Amino acid sequence: MSANGSTIFAVSSGAPPCAIAVIRISGPDSFGALNSLVGRDVAPRRPSLAKLFGKNGDLLDEALVLKFPGPGSATGEDCVELHCHGGRAVVAAVCAALGSLDGLRPAEEGEFTRRAFANGRIDLAAAEGLADLLEAETELQRAAALTNMGGALSARVEAWRDEALRLSAQVEAALDFSDEGDVDDLPEGFTWNVDSLMAEMREFLERPRTEKLKEGFRVVLAGPPNSGKSTLFNTLIESEAAITSPIAGTTRDVIERSVAISGVPFTFVDTAGLREHGAEEIEAIGIARAHAEVDRADLALWLGDEGKGPKGAWEISARSDEADRIKKARARHVVSAVTGDGMADFKADLVAHARQSMPRPGEATLNRRQYARLEEALEALDAAKSRSDLLIVGEELRRVRLAFDRLVGRATTEDMLDALFGRFCIGK
Repeated sequence: MSANGSTIFAVSSGAPPCAIAVIRISGPDSFGALNSLVGRDVAPRRPSLAKLFGKNGDLLDEALVLKFPGPGSATGEDCVELHCHGGRAVVAAVCAALGSLDGLRPAEEGEFTRRAFANGRIDLAAAEGLADLLEAETELQRAAALTNMGGALSARVEAWRDEALRLSAQVEAALDFSDEGDVDDLPEGFTWNVDSLMAEMREFLERPRTEKLKEGFRVVLAGPPNSGKSTLFNTLIESEAAITSPIAGTTRDVIERSVAISGVPFTFVDTAGLREHGAEEIEAIGIARAHAEVDRADLALWLGDEGKGPKGAWEISARSDEADRIKKARARHVVSAVTGDGMADFKADLVAHARQSMPRPGEATLNRRQYARLEEALEALDAAKSRSDLLIVGEELRRVRLAFDRLVGRATTEDMLDALFGRFCIGK
């Protein structure tokens, strides 16, 4: 299926200049465009070396060309790839030649992937996994995105849908025979099967979400003024983002930076020093914001007097190189951001702790949209289990299947698709 029968083209590799530039063409006129450029036919699914010519017969480049007949192509329609030399002038000349051909136009963001979705080559969950893969910046993000792109989530949802369909068939059978007196109620085991399906779905809902991989494990550094928060913050992010000074109240506002440590994404947050007295108006606003950040943190690091920090915070004895540091009897870590003492063990502990709240490598994850659809299905299943009217039970099971269909894209809206494929670059 091509939008309005059009054929699209775009550079699908990195921006020139580069060693090789891959120009992708997809649509009903792809093979005609290839023949126009090379002046001859080429064998499908086999790389061929060919000279590319413009309309006036000028030589544009010598390239490796491939053609992929649909529907067995990436987009489900006829596709061509031109592996050209990656100079800006070469790429511009070839794209200009393609743009001069009737029926061809430049692709929009995500249009190749959108056509793959429209033609059934991938479903919505796999498309979202691909979008996440293109945006991945850490090892955990890459692994999770590859799992979803590879169809792990789609396969699980399809299995759940098949089970919901089987349950619906049991309800339909009960309805068909109820008039004859052969079946008075749902078959034995119906409720048990619903409970089993719900348990599997709840396990998925309890997993860490995809957004956690993007936002990172949020760690807030808290404590009184001059407890070493900003110096430790700068060391953790390996940047001089926060001003450090012996003057109390130097940090007035929240400063946050995102970094990856051992492939795990973190967001570290430096806050104003917490004190009850002596803060002027601007500093007081910063202190209020610091309390708010502690409340939303995944983990707080407390650098103040032992036992006076937020509940669940790690007790950190910072500035171990200074004689007047705050000493703690049960500090989880004793560190010096200046000398580096204790920092390696401290970071390793942070990574191990953060991994527990992140999706495990190879484990399918849910994003916010998918989570909402799965919640809808679970709610409908719970309603089906509690109803006695077979017609209502059947309707609730239909709602379950519809939620699954929306999750993988069998039933969706154009606005949602526009938002998703708008995340892709041109050429993908």
